[in-house]
Amino acid sequence: MNRFFVFALFLVLFTSCGEEINPNFQEEVDNPEYYHRAVKKVTDVIVHDIFSPPVAARIYAYSGIAGYEAYAAGDPNLQTLAGQVNHLDPVPQPAADQEISHAIAAVAAQLKVGKSLIFSEDKIEAFTNELMAEIDAIGVPDEVLFNSIAYGEAVADHVIKWYDGDMYKQTRTFPKYSITDDPSKWQPTPPDYMDGIEPSWNKIRPFVLDSANQFVPLPPTEYSEDRNSEWWKGVEEVYTALEADDPAESEERKAIAQFWDCNPYVSHHHGHVMFATKKITPGGHWVNIAGIAARKAKADFAKTVETYAMMNMAMNDAFISCWDEKYRSKLVRPETFINRHLDEEWRPLLQTPPFPEHTSGHSVVSRACATVLTDLYGDNFAFVDDSEVEYDLPARSFTSFLHASDEAALSRLYGGIHYRPAIDYGVTQGAAVGQHVLERIEPRTLISQNK
Repeated sequence: MNRFFVFALFLVLFTSCGEEINPNFQEEVDNPEYYHRAVKKVTDVIVHDIFSPPVAARIYAYSGIAGYEAYAAGDPNLQTLAGQVNHLDPVPQPAADQEISHAIAAVAAQLKVGKSLIFSEDKIEAFTNELMAEIDAIGVPDEVLFNSIAYGEAVADHVIKWYDGDMYKQTRTFPKYSITDDPSKWQPTPPDYMDGIEPSWNKIRPFVLDSANQFVPLPPTEYSEDRNSEWWKGVEEVYTALEADDPAESEERKAIAQFWDCNPYVSHHHGHVMFATKKITPGGHWVNIAGIAARKAKADFAKTVETYAMMNMAMNDAFISCWDEKYRSKLVRPETFINRHLDEEWRPLLQTPPFPEHTSGHSVVSRACATVLTDLYGDNFAFVDDSEVEYDLPARSFTSFLHASDEAALSRLYGGIHYRPAIDYGVTQGAAVGQHVLERIEPRTLISQNK
């Protein structure tokens, strides 16, 4: 019996005497802020544990689906994702004779699945117990709290059994990326010269895509060492990307690159001293944006769990699609080519991530997420993105989700880590993934949509 369940049992056994029941407890626990906080805790632990961007997206997606399914079981306006998402069977249903808060169940399900996919389980466990104690203090009847947590955990167990078959465990044993002598192919980059991350990610089962190669982007520019070639023009664009006639414009380009860096592990070397800084992943940044949008729109609990589930599925499948192309084209990074042929001392503004260049993960994932959020909250949804404030970067304002995704994509050119085709073709690729998710998945019943 895990400690989360023991906590609920403890409440039932030892706090029932003289408890004050709040007759409005269902209305109060249906506050989506509890769910937002649970999602943020999973993000914080993902940062602490240093998960790569694709792996982090998988964590967000499964935990988001668990929370959605636990809530949807009690909301007639929400449809289960079973039968819509690849290989997901119907989740268990709550007992008809038990009173349940599906909001509490959703939080419990989301946190349990999140805990099962990270390393620092104690951090999620401690947060869960604190949050449930806070919810209990509202005046929730102990039996309702116990039943709700138990049901959320049952949904979580169902999702855990489901994710166990997505090929993740098998890919842990697959071969590493093999470095070749072909100068056009990816080579490990400074300062740590790490192995290529997740070369077999296209073997992971997607949620909505038919296959990893459903939306193959256009190929990169043909490699050439001819200074008059299209390839060389693209290299020079990266090399001079921060240069502008107006110094203020140069500073703005740097600010854009740094705001969207989202590198979960940046290594710093100063003499014999080495240390690392940890940040949110690209997907984690968009999870924050989803929360910003839901809060600004005053989304209820149902819309909140729908937002995270839908966007996270698109994010996850976007990574699968992008990584399929990365390890198909295996294209050399700008840093490697420029050091070999143009300027051996040159370093990009951002640290080059350890995987091939084409297409840009930021471009694919940002557009997929923005496409889903635009469908949920509308175009021209202006917002202030303060996702990076905790990493000492100022907030930035955007007129729409697509505006933010455009800037995220372009940031990779300014950061010196992607050529233009990886950005442009990546945006197209991400839009296709996001639109496919919207066409395949129907979270709302027709009745609720027509209201």
